[in-house]
Amino acid sequence: MALKVSSIPSLPRVNSGVARMLPIATTLLAAIIAILPVPVPGYAALTPAFTLMAVYHWTIYRPDLLPPIGVFGVGLAQDLLAGAPVGVGTLVLLLARAAVLRARRYFINRTFPFVWTGFTLLGAAAMITLWALHCLVQLTLFDLRSTMFRTVLTIAIFPVASFALGRTQRALIGAAG
Repeated sequence: MALKVSSIPSLPRVNSGVARMLPIATTLLAAIIAILPVPVPGYAALTPAFTLMAVYHWTIYRPDLLPPIGVFGVGLAQDLLAGAPVGVGTLVLLLARAAVLRARRYFINRTFPFVWTGFTLLGAAAMITLWALHCLVQLTLFDLRSTMFRTVLTIAIFPVASFALGRTQRALIGAAG
């Protein structure tokens, strides 16, 4: 049974410039945290996909405040700053946003375990896609084990990121739509 578009609650208007910039700012902050040098051997290859977490959250709760051009800009900045193949991470973030936007109506007013399950599916698909694109661009077959570990770590850390993003959203924008 398909839900009608009218079954999705309308999003409250945001008049504050700071609040309107919050999704892009927190997504950019997530990208910066993801590329910070940490003095742990191998950490860079296993860093959780913090940017994907932010894109997922904001696409569900405030897609109007995180437009595709914002996702593109953050993704491009992350690719450039991380030294990754330019556009690969950006493409994955844009595809993730599009997928979540199509299914958004199913996540509104749902319990956290349901939202987390959705992120688990998206996270796994995004990480495998990212791995495949890196293999294609570099013309080599990278070890899938680090991607699988990174996927599990990303899914495991998502509740903490979701809690932080949700609290920030409620404090500066208001209740989730």
